[in-house]
Amino acid sequence: MNIQKSINLFQEAQKLFPGGVNSPVRAFRAVGGQPLFIERGEGPYLFDVDGNRYIDYVLSWGPLITGHAHPKVVEAIRNAAVKGTSYGAPSPLEIDLAKSVMDFMPNIEMIRFVNSGTEATMSALRLARAYTKRDKIIKFDGCYHGHADMLLVQAGSGVATLGLPDSPGVPANTVKDTLVADFNSLDSVEALYKKYPDQIAAIIVEPVAGNMGVILPQPGFLEGLRAITSREGSVLIFDEVMTGFRVHLNGAQALYNIKPDLTTLGKVIGGGLPVGAYGGKREIMQLVAPLGPMYQAGTLSGNPLAMSAGIAALNLLREDKCWEKLEQAAGRLEAGILSAANKAGIPIQQTRVGTMFTIFFSETKPVDWNTVKGADKIRFRKFFQKMLGNGVYLAPSQFEAGFISTMHTDDVIDATIATATEAFRAW
Repeated sequence: MNIQKSINLFQEAQKLFPGGVNSPVRAFRAVGGQPLFIERGEGPYLFDVDGNRYIDYVLSWGPLITGHAHPKVVEAIRNAAVKGTSYGAPSPLEIDLAKSVMDFMPNIEMIRFVNSGTEATMSALRLARAYTKRDKIIKFDGCYHGHADMLLVQAGSGVATLGLPDSPGVPANTVKDTLVADFNSLDSVEALYKKYPDQIAAIIVEPVAGNMGVILPQPGFLEGLRAITSREGSVLIFDEVMTGFRVHLNGAQALYNIKPDLTTLGKVIGGGLPVGAYGGKREIMQLVAPLGPMYQAGTLSGNPLAMSAGIAALNLLREDKCWEKLEQAAGRLEAGILSAANKAGIPIQQTRVGTMFTIFFSETKPVDWNTVKGADKIRFRKFFQKMLGNGVYLAPSQFEAGFISTMHTDDVIDATIATATEAFRAW
């Protein structure tokens, strides 16, 4: 496979950007080799600058649930762009997208649009502190909630990929009120409440962890968090930036029948364009300025391009049996790869919820960050390179999730399974 143009561009990029990239995991440090420079996306495919085609399971790290450049999403963006790219003022599009999101997630009684998942989680935690008049928060080991200073503590994902336990530049005082518990361990949560009584404002959790690979909540874990926060007067925040519309059409909160106090969402609600949101109980959201004293603002919040793309993408998800077809395709992919690995005698553990999945090279199924760390990163690197060399683009890290879209047809899934079968056979 010729990637000379990507090689040349990466050499130039390294003179301009730190590590040659504008987001760390893109550098391929965890898997080796040369990062690809992409020219365009279409349906389930990416095309690099050398003309090579790849079946894409990254999908812009999740939000492209309708695939690349879906005609209806592109049309919505085009129609919006000719009317102006930003207003800095309210538009009817904001109301339409808000109603659409709330229709899918009725636990959200009031919502505020922002520009990224990081903004959403940062703002939701500020709001929780304002509401409870407490300072401390609990997050979980291996869960990533964006790159705000207070959340870059044992943050999984890109931090883990690069081997950085925390980030230099984050002042100690900034994270002194960030407490870390073990994912899937209610005992570790209870211990923190015992140590810091009446001081914990919120628990923030990925209801299905996606930033250490896909890790499912054990039975009773999310229910336990709901019970503890209710008992202690803390706010329960579901970070559904990744899981929203991915593990269930109505989010993880519907899949597991848990009602969080606040929910954060990301680019999936904008058809892949830069957008985020936080929302939840009206009594909490009424504290947000200008209605209340908790200040948060954003010039590009409610951007008409993102609003239009989001409306179009969510409308596509309402089409007849769309979600059922998506989940069936994901299950078919999971079963096919597992069968291929078993036939080759290669131990893997596959974790999947809805349209999110991860392939771990491990003897035992991971359930938290400690067990995730035991996965064989060298084997994953080998598998990644074999798949990439034969036209399948997976996330370039053992600690990331894979995704499928409505454009991943049976033929695309079959081609992926065939590629995986050959990769394992040639092991």
